[in-house]
Amino acid sequence: MKVPEELSAVIVSDPEVMGGTPCFVGTRVPLETFLDHIATGYSLDRFQRGFPSVSRDQALSVLELETRQARIAAGLEIVS
Repeated sequence: MKVPEELSAVIVSDPEVMGGTPCFVGTRVPLETFLDHIATGYSLDRFQRGFPSVSRDQALSVLELETRQARIAAGLEIVS
């Protein structure tokens, strides 16, 4: 998987780490795990208690990009 440029500072896909599964930089925590936790209603605080190696800034970067993409898809934000 190609990591979006906007997340390249917080997500890495390295064949030597978790078989190339996109993970938070400096961890073995898959991005998919974070997204699944948030999608099922877990708070960011609860996620971080279970995965303390993921910084709050890393998690917020993902949430900000996901929110922006959803707003664009819904026509609420204009892409420039």
